[in-house]
Amino acid sequence: MTPGMQGHAAMLAFSALVAGSFSLGGMMANDIDPAAFTAVRFGLAAVFVGMLAAMRGGLGRGSFAAPWRYGVLGGLFGIYFVLMFEGLKTAPPVSAAAVFTLVPLMAAGFAWFLLRQVLTPRMALALVIGGIGALWVIFRADMGALVAFDVGRGEAIYFIGCVSHAIYTPMVRRLNRGETAVTFTFGTTVAGCVLLTVYAWPALRSVDWAALPAMVWITLFYTAFFATACTVVLLQFATLRLPSAKVMAYTYLTPSWVIVWEAALGNAVPPVLVLGGVGLTVLALLLLLRDESLPGR
Repeated sequence: MTPGMQGHAAMLAFSALVAGSFSLGGMMANDIDPAAFTAVRFGLAAVFVGMLAAMRGGLGRGSFAAPWRYGVLGGLFGIYFVLMFEGLKTAPPVSAAAVFTLVPLMAAGFAWFLLRQVLTPRMALALVIGGIGALWVIFRADMGALVAFDVGRGEAIYFIGCVSHAIYTPMVRRLNRGETAVTFTFGTTVAGCVLLTVYAWPALRSVDWAALPAMVWITLFYTAFFATACTVVLLQFATLRLPSAKVMAYTYLTPSWVIVWEAALGNAVPPVLVLGGVGLTVLALLLLLRDESLPGR
């Protein structure tokens, strides 16, 4: 399998795993402080990634040269996850997933600024189509709501987090100095845990951990292992093999995966009219995957 195909396979798994955190997160977002939850999540993820690194022979010498790099990446990812769960307090999972599909367009802009990666016309068209599909879902296929820019508070909060995610993607390539995906992931999650622990210390102390609902613990394990440790490894693995805009193109699959998760969990799925926007995001993904001529691949 070529490096490019490996990157695509990694991002397919990434999109499915990320989708689960929207559905599970929406079921427990109001039961715990988002920053406290994310700090513990990053701590557990660091343990999981550290165990994986140990099984693969350790992190290697010089793995943590210029540790400030991990602080930057951990901070960006921490902001994203905290605002995601804050947004899910009021935003429906499918709508939040639609906001997430705006990340590729923003990532393309930051990739040009940081890496001078240039979009091809096909990629630009795909990103525009995906953005229209995302807006379709965010505004619930209601043109009146779109014209009035009647966006929900949860979606607006999560959008700010998505800006952080969009910066994070090209920053991985900018800051990587040859470290493996596992090494970089370990440094990122440790740094994110430290920063969030400092920030959320009062909330961490005030949480009655023994009284938390079972869904919080299920979501904590899922997000720590599958949606943090696994996806950060997959994301960084793919980022070193594909352009930033193409890596994030797989976020266009997230609303579709969320609908699958919602149906599997017995939750409500969006109306048929809203599904048209999801269809546009899938079309955007197909256009992006057909375009293999982007410089820097």
